[in-house]
Amino acid sequence: MQANLISVINVAAIAVMLVCLYMVFTLRSKIPGGVVGKQWRLLTVLVTLFTVGYFVTPFFTMLPANIINLIVALIFFFGAIYVLITVRLIFRIIEELTS
Repeated sequence: MQANLISVINVAAIAVMLVCLYMVFTLRSKIPGGVVGKQWRLLTVLVTLFTVGYFVTPFFTMLPANIINLIVALIFFFGAIYVLITVRLIFRIIEELTS
Protein backbone atom coordinates (compact mmCIF):
# COMPACT_ATOMS: atom_id res chain seq x y z
CA MET A 1 0.00 0.00 0.00
CA GLN A 2 2.64 2.54 1.03
CA ALA A 3 4.88 1.59 -1.93
CA ASN A 4 1.97 2.20 -4.33
CA LEU A 5 1.25 5.58 -2.77
CA ILE A 6 4.91 6.55 -3.04
CA SER A 7 4.98 5.47 -6.68
CA VAL A 8 1.85 7.52 -7.47
CA ILE A 9 3.33 10.56 -5.75
CA ASN A 10 6.63 10.12 -7.64
CA VAL A 11 4.85 9.88 -10.99
CA ALA A 12 2.70 12.92 -10.19
CA ALA A 13 5.76 14.93 -9.10
CA ILE A 14 7.63 13.99 -12.28
CA ALA A 15 4.62 15.01 -14.39
CA VAL A 16 4.39 18.39 -12.61
CA MET A 17 8.13 18.98 -13.07
CA LEU A 18 7.87 18.17 -16.79
CA VAL A 19 5.08 20.76 -17.10
CA CYS A 20 7.24 23.27 -15.21
CA LEU A 21 10.22 22.51 -17.42
CA TYR A 22 8.10 23.04 -20.53
CA MET A 23 6.79 26.35 -19.15
CA VAL A 24 10.28 27.56 -18.23
CA PHE A 25 11.60 26.88 -21.72
CA THR A 26 8.50 28.34 -23.37
CA LEU A 27 8.75 31.56 -21.36
CA ARG A 28 12.50 31.78 -21.87
CA SER A 29 12.15 33.18 -25.40
CA LYS A 30 9.81 35.90 -24.10
CA ILE A 31 12.11 37.11 -21.33
CA PRO A 32 14.26 40.12 -22.24
CA GLY A 33 17.98 40.10 -21.61
CA GLY A 34 19.64 41.95 -18.79
CA VAL A 35 19.20 41.08 -15.14
CA VAL A 36 15.85 39.35 -15.64
CA GLY A 37 17.16 37.27 -18.54
CA LYS A 38 20.23 36.24 -16.57
CA GLN A 39 18.15 35.23 -13.56
CA TRP A 40 15.73 33.33 -15.80
CA ARG A 41 18.58 31.35 -17.35
CA LEU A 42 19.72 30.36 -13.87
CA LEU A 43 16.17 29.37 -12.92
CA THR A 44 16.00 27.29 -16.12
CA VAL A 45 19.16 25.43 -15.10
CA LEU A 46 17.76 24.80 -11.62
CA VAL A 47 14.38 23.56 -12.92
CA THR A 48 16.24 21.23 -15.29
CA LEU A 49 18.36 19.97 -12.39
CA PHE A 50 15.27 19.39 -10.24
CA THR A 51 13.53 17.55 -13.08
CA VAL A 52 16.48 15.20 -13.42
CA GLY A 53 16.46 14.75 -9.65
CA TYR A 54 12.77 13.87 -9.69
CA PHE A 55 13.44 11.18 -12.30
CA VAL A 56 15.95 9.59 -9.89
CA THR A 57 13.52 9.33 -6.95
CA PRO A 58 11.86 6.08 -8.10
CA PHE A 59 15.29 4.42 -7.90
CA PHE A 60 16.09 5.57 -4.36
CA THR A 61 15.51 2.08 -2.98
CA MET A 62 18.42 0.84 -5.10
CA LEU A 63 20.86 3.44 -3.78
CA PRO A 64 22.98 3.29 -0.63
CA ALA A 65 21.79 5.46 2.27
CA ASN A 66 24.77 7.84 2.08
CA ILE A 67 24.05 8.60 -1.60
CA ILE A 68 20.36 9.21 -0.81
CA ASN A 69 21.35 11.59 1.99
CA LEU A 70 23.68 13.46 -0.36
CA ILE A 71 20.99 13.76 -3.04
CA VAL A 72 18.43 15.02 -0.51
CA ALA A 73 20.93 17.55 0.86
CA LEU A 74 21.68 18.79 -2.66
CA ILE A 75 17.98 19.08 -3.46
CA PHE A 76 17.45 21.16 -0.30
CA PHE A 77 20.47 23.35 -1.09
CA PHE A 78 19.52 24.01 -4.70
CA GLY A 79 15.88 24.44 -3.66
CA ALA A 80 16.95 27.20 -1.29
CA ILE A 81 18.92 28.87 -4.09
CA TYR A 82 15.89 28.55 -6.37
CA VAL A 83 13.66 30.24 -3.81
CA LEU A 84 16.21 33.03 -3.28
CA ILE A 85 16.50 33.74 -7.00
CA THR A 86 12.71 33.63 -7.46
CA VAL A 87 12.05 36.02 -4.58
CA ARG A 88 14.77 38.42 -5.78
CA LEU A 89 13.38 38.30 -9.32
CA ILE A 90 9.83 39.00 -8.12
CA PHE A 91 11.17 41.79 -5.90
CA ARG A 92 12.90 43.42 -8.90
CA ILE A 93 9.80 43.11 -11.07
CA ILE A 94 7.64 44.71 -8.36
CA GLU A 95 10.21 47.50 -7.94
CA GLU A 96 10.06 48.18 -11.69
CA LEU A 97 6.27 48.17 -11.74
CA THR A 98 5.95 50.53 -8.78
CA SER A 99 8.62 53.05 -9.78
